[in-house]
Amino acid sequence: MERTVFYRSMSAATKSARSRAEHRANWLTDITCYVSSFVELPESNIPQFDVPDNPLQLDGSDIEQFAAQARSFWRMRDEPVGNMVRLLENQGVVVARDKLGASTLDSLSELDGTTQRPFVIIGTDKGTPARWRFDAAHELGHLILHRKLDRRRLRNAAEHKEVENQAHRFAGAFLLPQAPFCDELFAASLDAMLALKSRWRTSIAMMIMRARQTHLINEAVEKRLWINYSRRGWRGSEPLDDLMEVETPRLLYRSFELIFEAQAQSPEDVVLSTGLPAPDIESLASLPERFLARDFAPVVLRGSHEWPANVTPLWRR
Repeated sequence: MERTVFYRSMSAATKSARSRAEHRANWLTDITCYVSSFVELPESNIPQFDVPDNPLQLDGSDIEQFAAQARSFWRMRDEPVGNMVRLLENQGVVVARDKLGASTLDSLSELDGTTQRPFVIIGTDKGTPARWRFDAAHELGHLILHRKLDRRRLRNAAEHKEVENQAHRFAGAFLLPQAPFCDELFAASLDAMLALKSRWRTSIAMMIMRARQTHLINEAVEKRLWINYSRRGWRGSEPLDDLMEVETPRLLYRSFELIFEAQAQSPEDVVLSTGLPAPDIESLASLPERFLARDFAPVVLRGSHEWPANVTPLWRR
């Protein structure tokens, strides 16, 4: 079955990088399939709203509404997302952090046509923790808004750009819900946004765009903020970027840890069964370097509370 994979860029310059990324996505699917033979991963729980087949029929208010509905679907409060990656994993999305080989490929997502499980790869070639949170929310936007999209539409540059802009808008609305964000932004200034950064864990650049999207500021104020933003030298790196925690996927890591501790498989079995190089498995599954070279001693687990969250060992069912 032909799959629809969402990329930030469809330019010729990134064609080889896209091909490499699709191979990595295939490997991530293979690793997940292997792990699923031994543990039961959470089922996909991405809401399926009544979205149009043609994404050009969506406007900004529609996207704002779908972002709010997604938060409501998962019973989230009007406050910052605690951990965007963990949220996706709890809803059955397999997330990986990996080098995608091009600065224009920030992240990608796809929905497996056979298992209906969503996959997201967040590119680590560049970026910051705040940016990577945005990337995760951006890919969630694709999974919700564009699940009916005919992939042939992405060949049109204008439509591809609009699809990406829609995912951007969704990410902003999901991470910075209009009402609480506007209530907390006490002034249309960079210092006011900086004061909110540690709480909302989004970039100041995103706050500027969000303030404009929600009509909290006008075009002239937005222009002034961007000028001051550049004057402060924040284009490459913002304050607090080095203090924010990187949100690391845990679902596959915990699954492998569980499999090895119970001696259901050995690291050698993993490499032989998947046919993939150990370093690539470690990277895609967020395992430490040389994790598959470790010797795992047998352990005795004494209660179901000790099992990792989100995975159920099939031998205990």
